[in-house]
Amino acid sequence: MNTIEAVPNQTGIPNGKLGIWFFLASEVMLFGGLISSYVILRTGSPNFGLPPRELLGVPWATLNTFVLITSSVSMVLALAAMQEGRISSFRNYMLLTIGLGFAFLGIKSYEYIHKISEGITITSSLFGSFYFALTGLHALHVIGGLIFNSYVLAEGLKGRINPDHYERVEYAGLYWHFVDIVWVFLFPLLYLI
Repeated sequence: MNTIEAVPNQTGIPNGKLGIWFFLASEVMLFGGLISSYVILRTGSPNFGLPPRELLGVPWATLNTFVLITSSVSMVLALAAMQEGRISSFRNYMLLTIGLGFAFLGIKSYEYIHKISEGITITSSLFGSFYFALTGLHALHVIGGLIFNSYVLAEGLKGRINPDHYERVEYAGLYWHFVDIVWVFLFPLLYLI
């Protein structure tokens, strides 16, 4: 049994949870700096190069938003299933979460191909640079979440994560929710406003 991660430190918070919160705080600073730069340059630069709305792919981005929010719900259900000892439900919800993460990446890949074919590239304008930098960095975080969730799923199926020691499912969920929240900020900034 792995009980190290559940041991609280002097704050009374388990070390693993404290660690993931510190990591997420650093990620907030990373995305916060990039998003702030985007907003400042978009509102202040006469040469920002915003493409016509019909080229932005709002329907695909809306679908991707639905996909990620649904995956967040399935992640919560996976944690609840593990806490209650329903391992087959845990497996199914984790597989759904992972599948939805891959669906998000597939839709985003299609969007990238479409944007590039329309002339929106990382070098075409400030918008293109920010679009590909922000969504690319977000996609890398989705991939990281897929790796983390796959690890948690494998460990849960091996019995190394169980109803008495489910902390890693919770930590993976915190990370996955962060990835979703970042998208909830990026979606209106890049597609709607």
